[in-house]
Amino acid sequence: MTVGSDEARAARTAPPGPPRRATFRLLKQLFTDRLALMGDNAGTYGDVVRIAIGPKAMYLVNHPDLAKHVLADNAANYHKGIGLQEARRALGDGLLTSDGETWKKQRRTIQPVFQPKRISRQAAVVASEVDDLIKRLAAHDGPVEILHEMTGLTLGVLGKTLLDAELGGYETLGHSFEAVQDQAMFEAVTLSMVPQWVPLKKQLEFRTARDDLRRIADELVEQRLADPVENGEDVLSRLIASGSEQGASRERMRDELITLLLAGHETTASTLGWAFHLIDEHPEVGERLHAEAIEVLGDRLPEHEDLRRLTFTVAVVEEVMRLYPPVWLLPRIAQADDEIGGYHVPAGSDVVVVPYTLHRHPDFWTDPERFDPGRFDAANPAGRPPRYAYIPFGAGPRFCIGNSLGVMEAVFVLAMAARDLELRKVAGKVVEPEAMLSLRVRGGLPMTVHRRDRTRRANAA
Repeated sequence: MTVGSDEARAARTAPPGPPRRATFRLLKQLFTDRLALMGDNAGTYGDVVRIAIGPKAMYLVNHPDLAKHVLADNAANYHKGIGLQEARRALGDGLLTSDGETWKKQRRTIQPVFQPKRISRQAAVVASEVDDLIKRLAAHDGPVEILHEMTGLTLGVLGKTLLDAELGGYETLGHSFEAVQDQAMFEAVTLSMVPQWVPLKKQLEFRTARDDLRRIADELVEQRLADPVENGEDVLSRLIASGSEQGASRERMRDELITLLLAGHETTASTLGWAFHLIDEHPEVGERLHAEAIEVLGDRLPEHEDLRRLTFTVAVVEEVMRLYPPVWLLPRIAQADDEIGGYHVPAGSDVVVVPYTLHRHPDFWTDPERFDPGRFDAANPAGRPPRYAYIPFGAGPRFCIGNSLGVMEAVFVLAMAARDLELRKVAGKVVEPEAMLSLRVRGGLPMTVHRRDRTRRANAA
C-alpha cells in the first residue's frame, strides 16, 4: 500500500502484514535482528504494515507523508512508546520519556540553552575538547577502542557546553547508560512479562546502573547548589531555578539531568563510530575530508563559521546519519483511533516510524544502500528528497533539541581527525549494527591510529 491509493477503501480496514504463522520468525527477529524485522516487512507489505506478535500489534509507518502525519500533523494523538516507556524506570519523567504538559514545561525550561547564538558561542569549547581527543589518539601505538573514546569526548563536551561542569571524573557514565539501554530493550521485546525482581544478569546490572546515574545526577545538582553561577545559562542552573519557581522536586531535576546526559552524548558518539567505519571502508572519502580540512582550517582549530565552509564534511555527517540514524526508531502510542494511509489504527496501538527504513526507501533514494555523501551536496539542494524522507533528529514538536550542537561536534571531529590522522579497523573486525535505544556498533570498534603528514598529503590531494 502506498500513499493515495484506493481512496474507496473502508476506513476501518487493517493494514497488510505477516500472517499469524510467522509469529515464531517475528519473535526471533525481535530478539536478534530488529532492523531486519522492520526492513523485511516494509519491503514485503508496503508503507503501512501491521505486525502482530503474540497479544501485541505494532503498526510500522514507512512513508514521508505518513511520518509527517504521526510526528507533526497529528502529534498530539501520539505519545512516547516502545522502549522509551521501559526506559522510564531509569530516566523517570525526563524530556525523552514525558508527554503532555509535563513535557511542554520541561522543553520551555531547557530550550534557551540550545538557542543558536548560545551554541555558536560554544564552538571554541568543542574545538578544544576535540583537539585534546586528537592528541590522545595520536599518542596511541596500538589499537584504540574508538567508541569508548567518542563516548568520553561527547560526555566531556556535554559537561562543559550544557552543564558548565566537568564530567571527566564520572568514568562509569557510559557503561551505566549501556546497561539502561540493554534493560529497556529487553523489557520491550519481552513485553515486560519478565518480573523485575528476577535476578537476571541484565536486571542486576540495570539496578546498579540506575543507582549510579542517580548518584551522579544528585552530585552534580549538589555541586551547583553549593557553587551557584550568577545568571547561569546552563542546564543545571536553569533546572534549579525552574525547580524553585515551580516547586519541582529534586527527583524531577534528577530525571531531567539523567535524560540529558544520555541523549546528549549517545547519539553523537554513535554517529561518529559509524562515520569512522564508513570512512575506513571508503578511503577516497577520507582523502577528500583531509584535503578540505587542510584548505579550510590549515593548522588552526575550527570555528563556528567554518561549518559553512566544511561542506563536504557536513555532507559526510548527513550521509552517515542517513544510513545509520542514531535514533533508528521513533515509537509512539495512539491515544485515539486514527487513520494512517487509509488504514484504521485503533487507540492504544503501538505505532513506529523507523528512520532506518525510511532513509532507505527506494522511492526516495537512488541506490539507497550505497554510502554517497554527494546526496547532500550543498550545491544541489534540488536533489534532496522530501523533508520527511530524512529525519535523523525526528520531526514535529519533538524534534531533537540538541541537533545543532551534535552536528557541530561531529563535523569538528571528522575534520580534525581527517586532517591529522587515519583510522583503520583492526583486521578481522566485523562491523554490525545493534538496534537498542540508539543504533550503535555491536561490540565496539577497535581501530589503529596512523598520523598524517599534513603538507605531503595536502599536496598529493
